[in-house]
Amino acid sequence: MTTKPRAANEPYRLPPRLFNARCAACWFTLGIVALVVASFWSLDLQWAAFFSLDALHSMGRFVGEFFPPDTSPEFLRKVAVGAWETLAMSALGTGLAAVAGLALALPASRLHEGDAARARSLTRLLLNALRSIPELVWAALLLISAGLGPFAGTLALALHTTGVLGRLFAEAIENAPPGPGTALRTHGVGNGRVFLYATLPQVLPQLMSYTLYRWENNIRAAAVLGVVGAGGLGQLLAFHMGLFQMHKTATILGAMLLMVAVVDAGSHGARRWLTR
Repeated sequence: MTTKPRAANEPYRLPPRLFNARCAACWFTLGIVALVVASFWSLDLQWAAFFSLDALHSMGRFVGEFFPPDTSPEFLRKVAVGAWETLAMSALGTGLAAVAGLALALPASRLHEGDAARARSLTRLLLNALRSIPELVWAALLLISAGLGPFAGTLALALHTTGVLGRLFAEAIENAPPGPGTALRTHGVGNGRVFLYATLPQVLPQLMSYTLYRWENNIRAAAVLGVVGAGGLGQLLAFHMGLFQMHKTATILGAMLLMVAVVDAGSHGARRWLTR
């Protein structure tokens, strides 16, 4: 895009003022800043105690207890099994959520301009309810019925992620270019085939990108869910931290960091490939 050259007699335009009384975004930004300042003022933050020499000495001594990590073959095998369990929980939970989210996204979206979408409000309310409950709360509830282990963690991830992906999928479907679908409808093609042949091919890379991004988040969430007994590395972490076995804890934390880094790199590469 080329810009029109300025004429010799045309005056220079000054940049707009940073604040304008008629600018809604300016007032919104001021409101956010005021809330942040009020939060700092209302909370009893002990910054002086946090940065004191005693606190720094205690933190340094605590961190020193993590070294050297436990690298015995028997314990490394146990950590590898926990890492695989965490990875499987996140992958299966995300896969189930992607399928359920797509199934709920269809009634939660308006497929075309004349679509009545009678179930849209009710389905979106269900999606809001699913994602408003954190994974830890879902896991604590499901432990009662599913028992200890990765099954409860997988279901907890699937339920929460269904609410997240369902809303994102619905927004992507509604914002898809209507041209191809309209062309098919004028020839008498039904809504089901219009979605499969016109809407879905346009939004599929975006849906896959959302799913991969949520898988990255679920890797971390699956590691945390083990703290409440949902299996994986989190359960090992809670057990050994409870016994103050810091050398073993350091090995588990290292495995978590390595697993998250590998999955993040692979997911980032896959998202770039899908959106080329």
